[in-house]
Amino acid sequence: MRIEIASLEFKAIIGLLDFERVTTQRVIVDLELDYIYSKDKFINYATLATLIKDNIKSRQYTLLEDALIELKDEIYSKYSNIDRLKLKISKPDILDDCIVSLSQEYTFEPTSTLPKSTTN
Repeated sequence: MRIEIASLEFKAIIGLLDFERVTTQRVIVDLELDYIYSKDKFINYATLATLIKDNIKSRQYTLLEDALIELKDEIYSKYSNIDRLKLKISKPDILDDCIVSLSQEYTFEPTSTLPKSTTN
């Protein structure tokens, strides 16, 4: 099964520059997630979207690289039935003439069950 979250947009403190450390800016996250599905256990995409926003907002990353790695780690720790995870974080307003993004794809050896806290 695949979950796709496209253009999850919110404001957060993220970046190295002085003004990025004090002023929120728009952040856009895209996700593709392949996982082992069974009728009684699934990944709630609304919960996943909230996890992404809460992670980036609360940690106020200086580097997009760190945000990607730590977000991947948090997602996999909660959803161990993942086969593949692709994350992309974009900062659409940091440069006047383009959208800056960083992305990474990860593959995992999934387990066959989900922890109780991740099912609905």
